[in-house]
Amino acid sequence: MPRIAYFGPQGTFTEQAARAFDEHADLVPLSTIPEVVAALRAGAADFACVPIENSVEGSVSATMDTLAADDPVVAVGEHVLPIRFSLLTRPGTAAADITTVASHPHALAQVRDWLGKNLPGARQLASTSTAAAAVGVLDGEFDAAITAPVASAHYPLTVLASDLADEGDAVTRFLLLAPPGTVTEPTGSDRTSVIVVVSHRPGELAAMLTEFALRGLNLSRIESRPLRARFGEYRFYLDFDGHVSEARVGDALAALHRRSQDVRFLGSYPKADGSASVAVPGSQDTDYEASAAWLAALRRREQE
Repeated sequence: MPRIAYFGPQGTFTEQAARAFDEHADLVPLSTIPEVVAALRAGAADFACVPIENSVEGSVSATMDTLAADDPVVAVGEHVLPIRFSLLTRPGTAAADITTVASHPHALAQVRDWLGKNLPGARQLASTSTAAAAVGVLDGEFDAAITAPVASAHYPLTVLASDLADEGDAVTRFLLLAPPGTVTEPTGSDRTSVIVVVSHRPGELAAMLTEFALRGLNLSRIESRPLRARFGEYRFYLDFDGHVSEARVGDALAALHRRSQDVRFLGSYPKADGSASVAVPGSQDTDYEASAAWLAALRRREQE
């Protein structure tokens, strides 16, 4: 069975996502996202499962920073998980007894309204993960924890409330990471992710985006994170439709490599929603083949 390291401990949404990728895998919970990716890089795991973005709270900065540092890893799959929370307490605890409630900051933000209405006097405390909050309840550190539903199967706690979410359609996207050199076969419904550091000159960001527009590539996500050693400069995280095996994608990546300070390939992988990655007329592989054949013939005639 493959070993999948994931952001734990047991009972997190990341565990649910890891099981969705492979329900028969040997799951290895680790305490932080850098530890999860480090296990993959060291060969202690075959894959790693990490959260990358939430529809309410945005990107997971720990994942973004970890992907940009040290040896490269590549995404080979994504999973989008609807997010609903449970409120866990020690047996015998009533809502009126709760003075502290803990969870990961992203989780607390997604049930802020519910807590304000139902536990207005409870102090909200941050923990390293939703499951770590459950452990804190067991240890008497907190009165209650906001957790993933799966946590109730791992910890002897009482579910005081369930199906909690201020936003009914909240989701979190997770990536399945593999060692570099692992590239999935194209499916026609693919996403490619890269990190780009553009040159620190006027117009460079616009020029980078133009490389995608010229090839008919649909950008689904663009975000920036600061370069730690160079204040005022940023790396850009880009997700776009298409697979690295396609001519239009390869041509765009080659152009970025020519004009950027650094390009890190984060993988091409099937999209969770299964939507087609359609190449517009003029950017299909056959169009590139035809133009290359025309140019080759032109160069031959010039040499004659």
